[in-house]
Amino acid sequence: MTRLFGTDGIRGLANVDPVSPEIALALGRAAVEVLAPADGKPTVVVGRDTRLSGTMLEGALVAGLCAAGADVLSVGVLPTAGVAYLTHTLNATAGVMISASHNAFEDNGIKFFSASGHKLEDGQEDAMAEVLTAHPAAGAPVTGSRVGQCVATGDAGQRYTDFLASTFTGTSPLNVRVGLDCAHGAAAPVAPELFRQLGAHVSVCHAAPDGQNINQDCGSLHPERLQQMVVDEALDVGFAFDGDADRLVAIDHTGAILDGDYILAISAQDLQTRGALARNMVVSTVMANLGLDKTLQAMDVELHKTQVGDKYVMQDMREHGAILGGEQSGHILYLDRHTTGDGLLTAVQLLNAMSAQQVPLQELAQILQKFPQVLVNVRLQHRCDPLQFDSVRKAVHAAESALNEDGRILVRMSGTEPVARVMVEGPTQAVIEPIAEHIAQTITDSIGGA
Repeated sequence: MTRLFGTDGIRGLANVDPVSPEIALALGRAAVEVLAPADGKPTVVVGRDTRLSGTMLEGALVAGLCAAGADVLSVGVLPTAGVAYLTHTLNATAGVMISASHNAFEDNGIKFFSASGHKLEDGQEDAMAEVLTAHPAAGAPVTGSRVGQCVATGDAGQRYTDFLASTFTGTSPLNVRVGLDCAHGAAAPVAPELFRQLGAHVSVCHAAPDGQNINQDCGSLHPERLQQMVVDEALDVGFAFDGDADRLVAIDHTGAILDGDYILAISAQDLQTRGALARNMVVSTVMANLGLDKTLQAMDVELHKTQVGDKYVMQDMREHGAILGGEQSGHILYLDRHTTGDGLLTAVQLLNAMSAQQVPLQELAQILQKFPQVLVNVRLQHRCDPLQFDSVRKAVHAAESALNEDGRILVRMSGTEPVARVMVEGPTQAVIEPIAEHIAQTITDSIGGA
């Protein structure tokens, strides 16, 4: 049976189950039943990104929470990590973010945080799904003074940016020219203010959300305009966020893109130099480039790899006591600073590394030499593991034999959408691109593309 919750909450086309007002209303009730203590009135922090459907889903979710007896602190448009931070620091029972992260505006999603500010464990999510299935509106109605109320918090953004600014360890004011791409998303109200608060000269693009332009040819998946802006305006560094600002792609002063692998390598070196890399360990996923393996090995740093999804990186980090981990996509975790991935926090930590070494980001990035890599996404008509098909397995095995020890192949399903991902690494782009395309075509022929 397919789980209601994916690797990052519930996500899909907005106003269609499971991302419908009806499900959101029932989720609000279920969340109180599963997450709230038996005594006392629970408090839930609720935030959203800038999607057109955000207020619709927020209204339904808040109604469900209040109907079940929870008070709601509405923080409005705020990055996902801001919701997690406020959930923990305001001693709330839980937090909820309404966002589909890097997806197009037509999609939306709902993700929950525990009282500690961490994403929920699978068991907690499954318990909520079970409540929805078994009795979506069962039980005696909450009445009188036990009914919850929703209150807007006017200082949520300032509380969050004050926290982020407090993690900057360099010299203030920050004498750096910074470019920001806010993806017309949740970073727009807070990111420019944060870096101005640090004293940086700030140039901004894609910070005018209209409900439909979130992630549209901008942000961490499409940083081309920011790259050009960094070069044209002679900026020192650029930071591109996604729709809910939980991931970051950095741009050095030459316009080169630095993804999560580079960020992990730079941060590992910075923390190790300061004697602050707990357990001398970094956690990433199977998508991490082979170059990261080689770099960390040379630093005598242990690298753990998990399945894709920052929640799985988090689980491994907490299990082994690591403080640094993340994904190639730019979800980076600094567990000595925060409970979840945070694109804005990641940007500040890169500025810390630049300040400590007194060198440009480009020079810091030289620590990592990447293997050529290609990623092909195959959109399918329905979710289906490609590796269950003999034709796909044979194509992968033949390609692995051809690459021998000079590369690797990974075929997996996306955790949030009906997309098969084919990743190939090897000695040159000329070698790996035909391999990736052949495997992708085999998947399409075997399963059927969308």
